[in-house]
This record gives sequence, C-alpha cells and structure tokens, in this order.
Amino acid sequence: MLPIDIPAATASELLQAFESTAHGELLARGRATAEARHGERISYSRKVFIPLTRLCRDTCAYCTFATTPSRLKQAYMSPDEVLATARAGERAGCREALFTLGDKPELRYDAAREDLARLGYASTVDYLEAMCELVLAETRLYPHVNAGVMTAEEIARLRRVSVSQGLMLESVSPRLCERGGPHFGSPDKDPQRRLAMIEAAGELAVPFTTGILIGIGETRLERIESLLAIRSAHERHGHIQEVIVQNFRAKESTRMAASPEPTLDDLLWTAAVARLLLPPEVHVQVPPNLSDSHHPRLLEAGISDWGGISPVTPDFVNPEAPWPAIRKLEEATRAAGGELVERLAIYPAHAQEASRWLHEALAPRVRRDVDADGYLRVDGWSPGTIAAPPAVLPRHAQMPLRHGLQSAIDKARDGTPLDEQEIVTLFSARGAGFEAVCQAADDMRRATVGDVVRFAVNRNINYTNVCQHRCRFCAFAKGQGRNSQRGTPYDLEGGEIARRVAEAWARGATEVCMQGGIHPDYGAETYLALCRTVKEAEPRMHIHAFSPLEIRHGAQSAGLGLEDYLRRLKQAGLGTLPGTAAEILDDEVRHQICPDKLTTDEWLQVMEAAHRAGLRSTATIMFGHVERPVHWARHLMRIRGLQERTGGFTEFVPLPYVHMEAPMHRQGLSRCGPTFREAVLMHAVARLALHPVLPNIQVSWVKMGPEGVRACLAAGANDLGGTLMNESISRAAGTVHGQELPPQQMEALIRAAGREPRQRTTLYQDVPQERQCAARAAAPLAPVLLTPAGRRARLPALAT
Repeated sequence: MLPIDIPAATASELLQAFESTAHGELLARGRATAEARHGERISYSRKVFIPLTRLCRDTCAYCTFATTPSRLKQAYMSPDEVLATARAGERAGCREALFTLGDKPELRYDAAREDLARLGYASTVDYLEAMCELVLAETRLYPHVNAGVMTAEEIARLRRVSVSQGLMLESVSPRLCERGGPHFGSPDKDPQRRLAMIEAAGELAVPFTTGILIGIGETRLERIESLLAIRSAHERHGHIQEVIVQNFRAKESTRMAASPEPTLDDLLWTAAVARLLLPPEVHVQVPPNLSDSHHPRLLEAGISDWGGISPVTPDFVNPEAPWPAIRKLEEATRAAGGELVERLAIYPAHAQEASRWLHEALAPRVRRDVDADGYLRVDGWSPGTIAAPPAVLPRHAQMPLRHGLQSAIDKARDGTPLDEQEIVTLFSARGAGFEAVCQAADDMRRATVGDVVRFAVNRNINYTNVCQHRCRFCAFAKGQGRNSQRGTPYDLEGGEIARRVAEAWARGATEVCMQGGIHPDYGAETYLALCRTVKEAEPRMHIHAFSPLEIRHGAQSAGLGLEDYLRRLKQAGLGTLPGTAAEILDDEVRHQICPDKLTTDEWLQVMEAAHRAGLRSTATIMFGHVERPVHWARHLMRIRGLQERTGGFTEFVPLPYVHMEAPMHRQGLSRCGPTFREAVLMHAVARLALHPVLPNIQVSWVKMGPEGVRACLAAGANDLGGTLMNESISRAAGTVHGQELPPQQMEALIRAAGREPRQRTTLYQDVPQERQCAARAAAPLAPVLLTPAGRRARLPALAT
C-alpha cells in the first residue's frame, strides 16, 4: 500500500508519497490498477491524420507543426484534399479521422482570412464543422477534433459532427507562459482558458481527450497538480476518456531545440502516477512513437491505450517519430501479457452510453459499429446472416493467463458458483484468454456429458402473431387490425393446428413447440384449448408450449394462481415450457427493450411455479442488442440460482439477437447482434457458470448457421435443439438459415464437428426406432395456411 490516502491528499503530500516509493513498486501498482479495471485489453484507434491547417496564432517554443503562410501553398486543405485523405485512410481500414489544426489562425494571418473567404467560411471552426460533416457523409470514418481552445457554442456545433474532441491541458503552471517560458506568446496556452474549455466540454457531454506534456520546464509537483485538475473535471462530468502523458521531444528549428528530453524512467514514473491519481475508468495513454524502441516498456506503468495509430499518414505534430507498425504493436502488447483491441475515436465506456454522449444523428451509427464492450466490431458477422464468421478462430502460443481469468476458470471447474465480476471477466476474454475459456468449457463438456450431441425432431407452431405488447426487439408480433402496418396478422384455426400436429407426427416428430403473441382475446381457456387440440390430433405428441408471459396472461385472465393454472394446463396435456420471454433477466435492460412485459422477478416466479407443478422447462437468453456483459452475468447467476432450488431446467439456450428487421435496430437503438466472439463465448461461459447444475447447453442453428454451430460445439455446447419444420420468429427478424434442418443434415453437421449425433425427446430420453425411421423418411411439408385474424380470437370457441 502507498503510505497515503490518495483522494484526500494534497499535491505536495502526493508528491512526497510517490517519490518515497521505490520506482519498481510504483510502476507495479500502476499496472495492477489498470489491469483491475481494463484487464489485459490495451486499446488503440486506427486513424488517418487530417491537418486541416498548420497555421496557428500561438508560438509555442517546442512546436514544428505550426508554420507561416509563406511556407504553404494554401492556408487550409481543400475539401477534395480532405476527402482524398479520408478515403485513403478508409481503404487502409481506419475508422478515425483525426482533425488537427492550429488555434484560430484567422486572428493572426491575412492569408488565413482570405483562404477562408475563398472557401466560403467565416472562421476556422466553421470550415472544420463542414469538413467533419463531409467525412461523415462520404466515408465510414468518425471525426475526432483537436481544434484548440473553443467556446461552448463552438464545442456544441462540433459535437454534432464528431464523436469526440480533445485539448491537451499540458500544464496548469502559469509561469510557463511567462517571458522565456515555452508558452510565452501563446494566448491559447493560458491554463485557465484550457481548463475552462475542458469544463465546458463536460457540461455539454462531449467525450474528451486531454493530457499533460512533460519535460517543458514544469516540475513534478506541477504535473500532479495538472492531473488533479483533470480528475476534478471528470468527477463533475464523467467526460474524460483518456489522459495522454506525452513526453517532450526536442526538435530542430525551435527555441527548445537544445533542451533535455525526459528520461524513460521519468516518463514511466509520470504514467504510473497518472494511473494512480485518475479514476480507474479513465484511460492513460503514452504515445508509442515518442518512445522509439522502448515503447513496450510503457505497459509496465499501467497505460491501457496506445492512442491513434495511422497506417497512412505521419504524425504531423511529431514528424520525426514514425508510428510503430500495428502488427509490431500487437506483438509487443501480447508479449507483455496484454491483448491489443481496436476502438473507435469514442472510447468504449462512452460508446456504450451513446444516447448520453453523442448527438442523436451519430449515436445509431456508433451502436452499429461496436461490440458489447464498446470496442470496434471487427469480424463483419451477425447472427442469422450469410456473412462468413472468422474462418479459423485465432490461435496464440500458450501463455500464462492473467490471475483473474485463470482463477475464474479454476473456480468454475470446481463447480463453485461464480460471482458477477468473475463471469464478466470470462466474457471479457480475447485472444489467448478467449481460447482458454473455450477450451475449459469444451473440456468440461466432455467430462460432464461426453461427445454425444443431441437433437429433437419437432415442429414449431406459432398460432398467432397478434400481440398486445410492443417489444422493441420483436419483428414477429403484429397489430390486430387487418391493415396493420407491421405486416399481416393471423390467428390459426384449430383445424390447421391439428393438421400440422398430425403431419409432424407422420414426419417423425416427438414434440410440437407452440408459442404465439399475447392476443388480447386469448385467455386461460384458449391455452387449454390448444393443448386439447394437439392431444386430440395425436395423443402421443409431447407439448412444449407457452412462454412465461403467456402463462401469466392465461392465469390472470382466469383469476387463478400460477401453480393452479399450470396444473390445469398439465392435465390438459402440457408437457414442458419453453424458457422464452427471458431476453435479459435484468430490469435495467428490460425497461429499454420490453417495458410492458414481465419483470425479471415475474419471469422467475412463473418458472419456479412451473417446476413446483412438475413441469420442466428450458432457459434462454437473448443477447447482443443494448445490454452489456454485466447483464449477461446477472442473467446466468439468476438462472443458476433457480436451478439450484428446483432442478427444473432441462437446457440453457443462448439466442443471439437477429437485428435486421427488429424495430429497435431499424430505429438505431441497438447493436447488430453479438459478434462471433461474443456468440461463441456465451456458450462457453454458460457451460462454466452453470456447471454442474445445468449440464445441457444448446446452440441455435437458426441463429448461428453451420459454421457457428461447429464453433459452439467446440466451446461447450452439446445440443442442437430441434429440426423445427417451421420457423417463424427468427425468419421474421431476418435470419436466412432456413426453416427446417432434417435429421440427416443434423447428423452430418454433428459428425463434421467430430461428435456423435443422437436423437432425443424433449426430456432427453432416447427416441424409439420407429420415430427415427419416420423422421428419416419424411415426406415434404404441405403448405401452411395462415388464417387471417378476425375481430375475435378463433381458438376459445373450439374449446367445446
């Protein structure tokens, strides 16, 4: 422990404490602090540098970026030059357009005013705003602007066309602005003006980058005072994404050409101090190109970000210092026990709260481009699409895992319940950590249930798509009126349901899975009538039916308690329940995606009542929309808690969110489903987190496709669900993976994964040979009849 209470200490007390701590220990504490918050992830942004103008009204003693009109052909880059540079960056895979420019050169130079007038703009900020808008409209890049000191009104204007802004504080020391100091003759380097802009950016909810410049004549005490000022602003507003600790580099043709540069140890000391002083969520960055071959050592001090790296343009501020190749940066990061992760210009934590931190026009775009952790989506895959997932999951040399990840895996192997943070740690795994989690899950699967992969021959029957709820993820539900703008509503007649049941039995099915919308005319008798219709058509058919939402709806309509109503359904033939309508079992998320639906506690209450009534069920999770890994962890913990009490769940079924036709995605309110890594990890982490109380982990072939199925079978999954015959809900959402996967194709897919296929019943019993033969000799399906919805629901009248 450091011999001081950091939040309560003065700058002088902090300096004394830090300087009395051994250098190695200080660095170790900085790194431990970073790893506790950010794990092994070290982020960076692939950027293109757009120096809109190199004119500046300031005359800093160390700067070679700013120049004079006589050395330029024109004061500003033209729109064509801006766009050409941006497109070159886009072709190289960049997602950030870093606009860097001098402070308001039109206040100093006639050439700047004349060039702005020629371009049709009154100020540099006006032109910058237009160029950001151009890049947004014509490319996939996100502008980040470093435009010097601006007013609140200018910051607000640029917020509309950029995802983040920046201004280096550099130092709070006013004496650096005095005659002979590095900031003499630079009015925009006044510390109070810069602090005022940082404060204004926070008030306007602008994701912000700032930092300190060391080695320009400041003292260590002044560095600490600068970091404390930044911390104070962030504590008020939460807007600081990163703090850059930038080391001064002496440059020829400047007033400080002969000044000594900070040593590497001094840089590491300052980075570690920054990490210990700043809130854990704020990233600390040290530019790797300014440390030459020593840049891998920067990780020793607890940095968590490498900043923007350009494969296209030089660092115009430090042209003598080339960027490290991204591949070399990745190798150095991994060698130090980290994992390089690409981000946008807006940092992950702020991207996850896009509604708060971004202009409404930019938030949907960012949501489409990030994963659940807020980092850049890099694989181009989404559930239900034909886009190929990564052909081969990345393979890394064996290396020790960080302690938190290894201890979570070891604890899971022992069958001990994991806590929320341990599950989040498993979900954060990337690179070698990802492989370790998947391998641990696969080993556990093999030891628990062997190499058999089971599947059922079943038929989905969605008896109505009329629904009084308006879940924001659902593209299946329709309005009751014939002219619904959301599609054609239907309400099946009993005869059509009976026909589908008989046809399914003839084709070898052992189960019908029945679910529908919450039709306002449906009541307890409707669901009882559905059960009787099935049993009259084929008494031997297992009925797997009714989501917890439908169960509650039926019970409430009859004024019955849950358990009493469930027993009536069981008597009518209900065999098991699908564990749908769970989505994410956390009310923070449910309030966003299904505010008028079951609460988390209500879902659990229905399931517990069903289990008490002797009805087993599945458990599901629908993930990849607005939630974060912490919500996944809470969901898994709640499923495990109920399973430990009742033992009623037969399997856990991850359902990746299919986004294409989902209303909330079309409105720009959700991500594009989970990434491939996240989808595979959900199956692996579920295996670890639910061990040993829930042994069956199912992978949805409808959502994941054949390649995804194979990957999940290698990461803890042991079940492929049902052949389906008719699939309506995922198809309505946009999946293209088909409505039926016959037994022969199921078996071929399983064998291709090196596993042994076996047909099962709903309750995981073996299937009679007669059923297996019927399934493999099935005739083609007859066309289905979707009876248009009328003024009243059809089924209650059939109960008699």
